[in-house]
Amino acid sequence: MHELPIVNWLGIDWDLSTIITIAVTCLIVLLIAIAGTRNLSVHNPGKMQNFLEWLVEFVHNIIAGTMDMKKGKAFIMLGITLIMFIFVGNMLGLPLVIVTEVTQPIPWLGITQAEIDAAHQAGKHIGIGWWKSPTADLSVTMGLALMVIVMTHYLGLTRNTKHYLHHYVEPFAVMFPLNIVKEISKLLTLGMRLFGNIYAGEVLIAVILMAGIGGILPLIIWQGFSVFVGAIQAFVFTTLTMVYLSQAIEHKE
Repeated sequence: MHELPIVNWLGIDWDLSTIITIAVTCLIVLLIAIAGTRNLSVHNPGKMQNFLEWLVEFVHNIIAGTMDMKKGKAFIMLGITLIMFIFVGNMLGLPLVIVTEVTQPIPWLGITQAEIDAAHQAGKHIGIGWWKSPTADLSVTMGLALMVIVMTHYLGLTRNTKHYLHHYVEPFAVMFPLNIVKEISKLLTLGMRLFGNIYAGEVLIAVILMAGIGGILPLIIWQGFSVFVGAIQAFVFTTLTMVYLSQAIEHKE
C-alpha cells in the first residue's frame, strides 16, 4: 500500500509529493518561458518562440470570445500562466510513478515499526509515493479556484461596483439566496472538476499497472487519452476563468 509523505509543520499537514511537483511544474513553465523569449526574432523565430506566439494567440482568442479586448487585454498573461501551469501539472503524473518501499520506521513521516510489521503480517508492503500530478490534489485545484473567484469578486467590486452588486438581485430581489448559491457553486465546480478528472486518470493508470491488464497497449492508450483530458481541462479552467471575469467587470444593457 502507498502512503503520502505528509509532515506536520506549524500545526498544518504538508504533502511533500504535492510540494515537490508544484515546484517542478513552476520550474518547467519558467524554463519554457525563458526558452521562448531568449532570442526573439522577427525574421527567423525559433520553435519555442513560434509555440509561445501560438499560445498567446490561442489565449487571446479565448478572452476575445468572452469579453471586450479593451478590458480583456490585461488578462492575457493570467490566461497564459493558468493554461501552462495546469497543463504541465496535469502531465506530470502520467509518464512515471516514484514509490519507495519502507523497511524501517520514519518518525518524521509518522511511520512506526508497528505499522511496518502489521503490513508485513498482512502480506503487504508500505510504500511512499513521491510523485503525482499536483492537480490530482484537491487542495491545489481548490486553491487555484479560490484565487480565481476572489480575484473575480475583487475586480467586480472595484471596476464595476454598481452593476456587480446589482446582479445579486437580478432579475428579482427574491433571487438573492439563489445567486449566492450560484457564486459558491462556481468555486466548487471549478476546483472539483479539474481534481476529479486528473485524479481519476491517475487512479486508472495505477490500476492498469498493478493488474497488468492486456499488457502495455491499454496503458499507452489510456495515457494518450489522459493527455487529451489534461489539455481539455487546462482549456476549460482558463476559459471559465475568463467567463467569470467578464461577468464581473462587464455590463451589457
